[in-house]
Amino acid sequence: MSASVLYDAPGPKAAVRNRIYAVAGSLAILALIGVSLMRLSDKGHLAPEMWDIFNYAGIRQNIADAVLATLKAFGLAAVGSLILGVLLAVGRLSDHKPVRWTATTFIELFRSIPLLITIYAIWVGFLTDYSMWALALGLSVYNGCVQAEVLRAGINSVPKGQSEAAYALGMSKTQVMVSVLIPQAVRAMLPTIISQLVVTLKDTSLGFIILYPELLQTARLIASNTQVNSQYPYVSTIAVIGTIYVAMCLLLSALATWIEKRGRRAKTGIAVAAAAETPGILPVGSLAAPRAEDGPADGTDANGADGADGADGADGGNDANGGVSKTD
Repeated sequence: MSASVLYDAPGPKAAVRNRIYAVAGSLAILALIGVSLMRLSDKGHLAPEMWDIFNYAGIRQNIADAVLATLKAFGLAAVGSLILGVLLAVGRLSDHKPVRWTATTFIELFRSIPLLITIYAIWVGFLTDYSMWALALGLSVYNGCVQAEVLRAGINSVPKGQSEAAYALGMSKTQVMVSVLIPQAVRAMLPTIISQLVVTLKDTSLGFIILYPELLQTARLIASNTQVNSQYPYVSTIAVIGTIYVAMCLLLSALATWIEKRGRRAKTGIAVAAAAETPGILPVGSLAAPRAEDGPADGTDANGADGADGADGADGGNDANGGVSKTD
């Protein structure tokens, strides 16, 4: 019987007991779902008429416009939060105390304030007539602070030898940060960065508080202004809009997974150029010795003596056997 570091492997009785608990828990969950569906059906929320409203062209167009508005706000917030996150992370790691203290205060302040309050304050105080920019700015500020902490953790996780080697090459701190530390930090923390972007996408639903026509606001308008069988289709509307949110988040996660796998497969490094072939010089890596029957290739005899000068030259050269010749 094998054991794990965190817990002991269950024995036969414990395994049977765990199976019983799993089956009982699954049956209880299925029973709760069944009871909920029965109650909704009794109240008429699952009637086909409640779902037929999505066949109307006007409602479909409203949902399509809401999806586009949501993606617009998300795109602006994603870019803004990443840029702000890089600036705040670099500022918090700065050697200058005023810069470091300012960045730290900004991060801790806006991470502590609820995001809904930040969005509402920006909308009321500065951008009353521009709800999209108020939503995007509020999301950028909050998520930028979170991304800054993620990037800072990634930069601190890079081995110190990387920066020391870069400084030894004469690079400045800005060059080390931009060329060495941040690329490695982004690659190391990419799953966390994408997870925070998914949170940013879901947080666009807070735009309903400032009347921005994103998905949640559009769902509220559809459900409250459309009456079917003397009832408002809140259940069907929530189900459809919730499915759209889930689909967008799954697509973003799939895109992140693809980018991460592509980054791992990317070939890095500098390719070594092939050495130019020079007459009389063997290519690098060649261990083959010249054959005796091939004869001299560069004017020397087989024993390495200069064939032009001979063995008994007047200048005291080497003889054919490698010895020093005598002069008369």
